[in-house]
Amino acid sequence: MRTSKEYRDMACESLSGKWGFGAIALIICWIIVGTPATVLNYQSDVQIGQLWGIAMLPLTWGYVVMWLDVVRKNEVNYGSLFDGFKDYLRIFLTLLLTGIYTFLWMLLFIVPGIVKCYSYSMTSYILKDNPDMKYDAAINESMRMMQGNKMKLFLLDLSFIGWFLLCILTLGIGLLFLYSYVNAAHAHFYEDLKAGEE
Repeated sequence: MRTSKEYRDMACESLSGKWGFGAIALIICWIIVGTPATVLNYQSDVQIGQLWGIAMLPLTWGYVVMWLDVVRKNEVNYGSLFDGFKDYLRIFLTLLLTGIYTFLWMLLFIVPGIVKCYSYSMTSYILKDNPDMKYDAAINESMRMMQGNKMKLFLLDLSFIGWFLLCILTLGIGLLFLYSYVNAAHAHFYEDLKAGEE
């Protein structure tokens, strides 16, 4: 596996000419997921807004796996964000199950919960590359791939901490670009994991 700096450099290269695209894609996601959720939460005593956010899991999935196409130099456009709705139940139920498992681990202790987050972190990419795989099969495959690699991904995430602090200074505007940076680096990380098994 490469160093964190190498993954960041690869992400920057993949993002050349696509920084604006990534920022607009994120804004689209925030508007579709965040705006109705905020309005519904404000107008209702029950957390209907949270249910909306959960229902939109395939959209957030589309944003994450879109970066696989970017790093693979495939054609990508804003329509890619909605690919998860073409296979809604498989994507939705698998990600919901992942969220439930993570939540249950978090109830035990924070650290085991974080470890499990990293164990499950490749699930979205696996769903994209394996159209017939779903539920526990995809989650278990992610756990297998991440065996011995969780700390490497954690260190990669940790290497972005300086950029995150800079985003705070920009009142959050920098997050529009940081999300692209992180997700492109994660996509390259997955590509290396996958290549190492071929």
